[in-house]
Amino acid sequence: MDTIRPRRSMLFMPASNARALEKARDLPCDGVIFDLEDAVAPDAKAVAREQAAAAVAARAYGARETVIRINGLDTPWWRDDLKAAVAAGPDAILLPKVEGGDVFHRIEEELAWLGPGANAGLKVWIMMETPLGFLNAREIVAASDRLDCVVIGTNDLVKDLRGRHTRERLPVITALGLALLAVRTKPGLTVLDGVYSNFRNVDGFRAEALQARDMGFDGKTLIHPAQIEAANSVFGADDGEIDEARRMIAAFDQAAAEGKGVAVLDGRMIEELHVAEARRLVAMAEAIAALAKG
Repeated sequence: MDTIRPRRSMLFMPASNARALEKARDLPCDGVIFDLEDAVAPDAKAVAREQAAAAVAARAYGARETVIRINGLDTPWWRDDLKAAVAAGPDAILLPKVEGGDVFHRIEEELAWLGPGANAGLKVWIMMETPLGFLNAREIVAASDRLDCVVIGTNDLVKDLRGRHTRERLPVITALGLALLAVRTKPGLTVLDGVYSNFRNVDGFRAEALQARDMGFDGKTLIHPAQIEAANSVFGADDGEIDEARRMIAAFDQAAAEGKGVAVLDGRMIEELHVAEARRLVAMAEAIAALAKG
């Protein structure tokens, strides 16, 4: 099984806001995305870049994952963003508005100029947030071994579709499904649901997070610390689920030791496919516990 990293709650922070970056060091989110793109005005790009790089390089966020969202490759800022990110050493960079697999070729070319070996382990996350991006989802996820996570951007998608934000998200449900289908063709990839903009509407956020979890998303991107607790709860697992998963694994292992291909637990037939998910759930719970310890 691939190493599991909890991504229940990935919090976007505008890198131009030094106070917010400081506060994020103690927040119980699974990771922080230092935003150099949408949340930063053009005249603040340079400051945001410097502050994001300094925050990441300081290694003050404990076991939380650190990601820098750079500006789009059609802007004058992205090369400087990438250079600063590589020097700082985040866990990943996040590329906005990706619409095709060719974006990885441009990133690789730029990384080569920045020095061999310095970026060998750098992971790339991408945002899928335009109609063309979702239509090319399969091509995108297959384009690079650096790709580690796909983040959904529903705000831009709704705008491009001339649709509306609804509680059931029917206007974008096809796009969400296409992204999930593509991601699940490549083992090890993570897919995160988009942000919920009304951070004061706790019930609305939880409903959307539950829908995303039930569809198969691994976590959610957030715009405010007030959303962290609900995201961690929805995309985590309670003690009862973990206990059942452990019992399922034990029953199946016992059956296997007896030469059986299936097991029975509480009147239920347990097969390999059920145990695989149980093992993933237990591994995730252990990873969450380790993250909480810092």
